[in-house]
Amino acid sequence: MITVIIANYKYKHLLSQCIDSVISQTRKPDRILVIDDNSEDISDICNKYGVEYIIRKENLGTVENFRQAFNEVTTDKVMFLGADNWLRLDALELMDKEDADIVSSDIALCGTELDTFRQALNTEYKDGYHIWRFKEGNIEKGNYIHGSSLYNVEIAKKVGGYERNKDSKNTEEDWMLWRKMLRAGAKHKHISEPLLYYRRHKDNFIKI
Repeated sequence: MITVIIANYKYKHLLSQCIDSVISQTRKPDRILVIDDNSEDISDICNKYGVEYIIRKENLGTVENFRQAFNEVTTDKVMFLGADNWLRLDALELMDKEDADIVSSDIALCGTELDTFRQALNTEYKDGYHIWRFKEGNIEKGNYIHGSSLYNVEIAKKVGGYERNKDSKNTEEDWMLWRKMLRAGAKHKHISEPLLYYRRHKDNFIKI
């Protein structure tokens, strides 16, 4: 079973596209949970789609919001998805078929701030998008697994999930989790296709 958690922070104007991409998957998620980190009222959109939602009573910051959201998960697998991004319609189907504990993919880049962002990356232009390709390396030295990967909840819980971090500006919560999981023997598989559409814009809270 799969849970998709959609994290929202001031992206309500983009949220419908994200939810659409999740509920339209060829492999439907078993649970969709939208969590707003005390930024805006998303109840009207979530009620329209009939999906669960939580609106934080206080702003927790990226790391603590993810840590607490992870504690809500009871399914076998989970994916975190930013509300300003969206999935290719067969993303969950392809990722769920892989015999691995962490499944990642390439990323199709778009958005108003794309040019500045992609200059720091190794990209390939294909089918109208700049594709961010990922190459496996040493996880202790650098992160090659993006944050919207599909991963095994049991192993993640065994290694402590997302670490509590008082610095809400720390944006390495996914890297820290992947390192712990791989150290514990988790198997990683990368799909060399762009299954995630990542929108780069001026309001992104993760900076490169």
